[in-house]
This record gives sequence, C-alpha cells and structure tokens, in this order.
Amino acid sequence: MLSRFDFPKGFLFGAATAAYQIEGSSFGGCGPSHWDTFAATPGNVKRAESGAVACDHYHRWPADLDLLRAANLDAYRFSTSWARVMPDGVTVNPEGVAFYDRLVDGMLERGLKPFQTLYHWDLPSAMADKGGWTNRETCHRFADYAEAITRVLGDRVASVATINEPWCVAWLSHFWGVHAPGLRDIRATARAMHHILLAHGLAVGRLREAGQGNLGIVLNFDYCQPASDSAGDRRAAAVHDAIFNRWFIEGITKGTYPAEVLEGLGPHMPEAWQDDMAVIGQKLDWLGVNYYTRHIHADAPGTPWPATRDVVGPLDKTQMGWEIYPDGLHHFLTRMARDHVGDLPIYVTENGMANADELADGAVTDKVREDYLFAHLAATRRAIADGANVKGFFYWSLLDNYEWAEGYEKRFGLVHVDFDSLARVPKSSYHALARALARND
Repeated sequence: MLSRFDFPKGFLFGAATAAYQIEGSSFGGCGPSHWDTFAATPGNVKRAESGAVACDHYHRWPADLDLLRAANLDAYRFSTSWARVMPDGVTVNPEGVAFYDRLVDGMLERGLKPFQTLYHWDLPSAMADKGGWTNRETCHRFADYAEAITRVLGDRVASVATINEPWCVAWLSHFWGVHAPGLRDIRATARAMHHILLAHGLAVGRLREAGQGNLGIVLNFDYCQPASDSAGDRRAAAVHDAIFNRWFIEGITKGTYPAEVLEGLGPHMPEAWQDDMAVIGQKLDWLGVNYYTRHIHADAPGTPWPATRDVVGPLDKTQMGWEIYPDGLHHFLTRMARDHVGDLPIYVTENGMANADELADGAVTDKVREDYLFAHLAATRRAIADGANVKGFFYWSLLDNYEWAEGYEKRFGLVHVDFDSLARVPKSSYHALARALARND
C-alpha cells in the first residue's frame, strides 16, 4: 500500500468539492443559476433534484473541514460560486463573500492549504438570460467577478484556478446538451468553446494586474482509444482526442485550435476569434489535470460531423459506467509535461469513482474505491518517476454530493452522506487514505 512517504517531499494530498454540489444554493443570499432552472425542467436531472440544499455545507462547513484534517490531508480544493458572490452576475453580495471569508479562515486554522476554483459551472441566471457562454460579454463579467472575490480571498489562498473543466462547460452542455444550459447547437458550441477560454484569459490578466500569483486552469482529459486499427476508427479517436484533450490546452499553450475540430466548428466560430488567442495564451503558473476514464471510439460514416460512435469497453466499470483505466492518468500527466507545459507544476485536481455505497451497521465498506484510489496514486507516482513535475493529488470528492444530471444517485465521496438526515459517515476508503497519509511527526 502506498503512503505519503512514497512521494516527493512537499507533495500535497487533498480532496475536492464544488460549491453548487455541496453548499445549498438556497442559503446565504445566493442567486439563481442556470443549474436551478435546468434541474427544474422535466427530463434533465434524475427526479428533478437540484442543489438547493445539497449537503448543507453552507451551515456544516466546520465539521466538513474537520473531516479533511482528520484524514491527514494537506489541502482542500473548493470553488466559490459566482451566483453566491454576485447573485445578479454583477453586484457583490456581502453575505456570500463573508461565507467564503469564514471558510478560507477555517481551512487555515486547520492547517489546510486553500485551492480555490472560480467557476465550477454555476452560471448566474442573469448571465444565462443574456446568452451565457455564447455571449462574449459573459467573459468580461467573469473577469469582474474574479477580481471582486480575489480582492477578499487572494491574500490567503494557495492558488486560484479560473475554470473547472471547460469541455464540460462548452461541449457537454452545448453540443450534447447533458448539462446546463442543455443546448444541442453547433453554433452555440463553437462560441462556448472559445468564450470559456477567453474568460480564463481575461481573468488571468485582471488578477495578474492586481498582483495575484499562482494562477492556473483545471482541464479534464479522457483517454481516447480507437475501436480497431481501421483508418475510420483511428480518425474517430483522433477527432475526440482533439475535441476533449487538445482544444483547450493547445489554445492556451500553442495559440491555435486543432484542425480536426475546426473542420466542424470553424464555420460557426465568433468573428475574428483569432485576435483573442494572445489573451487566451497568457502564461500559467500551474496546470490542473482531471482524469477519470477512457472511451473507445468508432467511425460512424454517413452521420454528421464528428461522425463517431462510442463502443462499450471490456474493463471493470464504476457506478457511472466509466471504465477503470489508471494508465490513462499516467498518459496525460506525462503527455502534458512532454508536449505542453514542460516543467510547469501539474496537479491531479480530480480523480475518483462513483460506487453504489450502502451504509450497514453504521459503516460503509468501499474496497473497490480503495483499489481505484491507490491504483491512480501509483499511476501518478510512475508519472513523476518518468519526469512529470506533479506536485499534488486531490481526490474527487470529499463528500457524496449532487452529481449534476445524475441527481443524488451517484456517490463519489470518501464520506457517505445521508441525503435525508445529512449525516456524514467516513467510508473505509477515507480511513485507508488517512492511514496512508499519516505523518510520523
């Protein structure tokens, strides 16, 4: 079993959450977000569940931070909600800012390094009314929000990430329609794919001008494998690799977008989008890598671009139906270091699995999650040995929480949450991780 001492000195271990998934959006003067209305629309979310109460972290945060400390974790990756900080998208809500002020102080009091994410998908409804990420104005309002909350928290956070998983914000939500705003429109997708990176760039520029350091972005990656060695299947995997794994990092580090994606999105891109690439390509201080699974892709001739289909793979799967493939994490950590960021610090900002955990006799045994976690920690250690400058690993997630379109059905947490009583019970994976991270000082 791996332990803290198998990793370089100073390597950070943490857990991650997101505001809308745990806080309770009906508390503290939080404004409505497009997730509230997406969830209220029949057919979008299982049982039409929303984040109105979620895990009630808004009131229970001290005990939740105690759980992090008791697990011997070093850091906590959390997000601040734009809709809580600015309920109408532009006007600061003092009550919301005060909540995050208390939360960051609570982390520091417990010896936890605060890793802040500015946007984890809860777009204020007032911004959605104006077109959301299809509207260039949203990028500028996001920079305003970034500056406002950083003015309060920036002196105490260890790092600031601008956007969490832009692929989910843009493609999953505007092309597939699986997440809010639930669009299936290629023109909206092209604009969102570009504007989410422009928002990142504008926020980085604004925060650097204000003297804020340690700025990064969190990208999610999915191992894309062809279903066969045929030219069509290899093309299908390459197109999805370009959409999922290359678009955002190449926009930032190379100032270009992949030709395979522009083949489909090019006619629908915003006018003069090329003029934004210098803003998008500002230097990062670190890169966050989120990784969960692989997908197998096959050609789908005769269908519209991207003309692909998914094939069910043979590996063991999580409760989400995602294959368990730790080698993919090693692949992306070493690929990012080799092809894009060199020796820039990299963090595994999310990795975890959903499992149908059950509470029995006051305990939860989730051996499958223990195996998943330690296999991915081993993949991370191999990547470090192979030259990737990986500085930390954050498990997703601390708590069972609101899993977006899956409602409260899918459980990713190290800690079991009863969504009726909201009682927390650490799982066997929590205890295994706490033992592995124990210090001998």
